[in-house]
Amino acid sequence: MTLSEPTAQALAEIGIDPQYVDELAQRALAEDLGGPRGVDVTTVATFDAEQMVTAEVVARAAGIIVGLPIAAAVFDVASGGRCSFTAHVAEASAVLRGDVLATIVGPARAVLTAERTALNLLCRTSGVATHAFLWAQELVGTGATVLDTRKTTPGLRRLEKYAVRAGGGGNKRMGLYDVAMIKDNHKRAAGSITAAYKKIQDAFPDIITQVEVTNVDEALEAVKAGATFLLCDNMTTDQLTEVVAAVREAEDKAHPVELEATGNLTLERAKEVAATGVNYLSVGGLTHSSPIVDIALDIRD
Repeated sequence: MTLSEPTAQALAEIGIDPQYVDELAQRALAEDLGGPRGVDVTTVATFDAEQMVTAEVVARAAGIIVGLPIAAAVFDVASGGRCSFTAHVAEASAVLRGDVLATIVGPARAVLTAERTALNLLCRTSGVATHAFLWAQELVGTGATVLDTRKTTPGLRRLEKYAVRAGGGGNKRMGLYDVAMIKDNHKRAAGSITAAYKKIQDAFPDIITQVEVTNVDEALEAVKAGATFLLCDNMTTDQLTEVVAAVREAEDKAHPVELEATGNLTLERAKEVAATGVNYLSVGGLTHSSPIVDIALDIRD
């Protein structure tokens, strides 16, 4: 691993595997340095090999800043550990336009080679966290939590799901391996919700199985089959209210059913949907449609 001890420790403290980030940074930098030369041709031509610089990472917009240790890792990899990265704000801090987020001191060539890759990741994770924060704030006092989905950027799922958590949201399943989810194609293949649920429990008895439902009848069938987590897909507020009431009446009170509203949810509807009694609102847009937080790197000397 090429990360410095402080960077590796900072990543571990936020629950991100340092080895994963190290490998991600190497792959991302390789995209910029591919080809026979393998260097930043502009920077190599204009900066001496041993020239040192001090640079500041500056917010160009307000937002929740998440991913500073990830950015630090990119500078570590690009410089072979010769860059120092000093954060000036805590992870998941709210910042304003113009705030200085971090200072980097290191070889000019390494700093400028790493700049765009580091900023791409930092802007992305901060954007996801800021979006999650808006949803979490909208749901304060409702008893409901906003969740992400698997609609993540390939290769960046761990970072994007971390950003959702840092912004105040929750994570749904990490992948296809940790939670079973019965959707329409699975229902058709098995013949019914009941049959699909039984097949999964027979094959993987220790796995949590969630069921997507579109109406009261499907919800009650799922509860009768043994499901304790239902995804209420693309329902109106009235439909959600009806499903929640029916499930609460039918559920085993010792094992309450958790209900999640999903599909075409908007921030404007968040409180209204939460008021139906669902436990969660899942929002794919947290990871597939969050705008970035604009962040720049400025050389100071």
